[in-house]
Amino acid sequence: MLNLKDLGREKKMIKLKSSLLNMFVSLTAICAVAAASLATVNELTSAPIAAMKKQKLENAIKIVVPAFDNSPTEEAYFVASANGDSIKIYPATKDGKLVGNAIESSSMLGYSGEIKIIIGFDVEGKIVDYAVLQHAETPGLGDKMQAWFRSDKNNQNILGRDLSTGLLKLNKDGGDVDAITAATISSRAFIEAVNKAYLVQSGSSDAFSGATVDADSAATSAY
Repeated sequence: MLNLKDLGREKKMIKLKSSLLNMFVSLTAICAVAAASLATVNELTSAPIAAMKKQKLENAIKIVVPAFDNSPTEEAYFVASANGDSIKIYPATKDGKLVGNAIESSSMLGYSGEIKIIIGFDVEGKIVDYAVLQHAETPGLGDKMQAWFRSDKNNQNILGRDLSTGLLKLNKDGGDVDAITAATISSRAFIEAVNKAYLVQSGSSDAFSGATVDADSAATSAY
């Protein structure tokens, strides 16, 4: 027979087990609600975010190539670079004739990691313009790349350059392009991305023909 002391202890154990079960059920319910809420938020925000990225890309393409009347994003394709990377090319045409290519490129040599750009070349292979799609460089220093290399000050401007006469190099590396003040590492990364894009275009017979892997059949990169 259980004495009163044992009976009291048993009741406490039953109560404790009941409390733990209630806590488990409550936590499970909370986690389920939280997961459902996150899924709903993600579903509601993913489409607008994707639309914003697409709009940003389309706006950038308009900046970096001559006027066109096609849809470069729908006609995009990939070309393999020398190191095996897949470089995305957006052909711009007007009245059915190619007027230039907008090329996505990147460098992992940035001061704070990867730098992604899109740069445009005309049919003669000259740089039309560029836009920085993504970076994490220091504000006021490395992030000046968004305007620095199109400025007419000193030897900063790369627009109109024909890289068939030689790839871009910073003054500090024996070239003729001024680095961003106090941001040499960021500048080198930017220049590397530009040169990589040019090499893909000039080194591939498909770069101006479009006879490569269609972008719709490959994974789309993030911007």
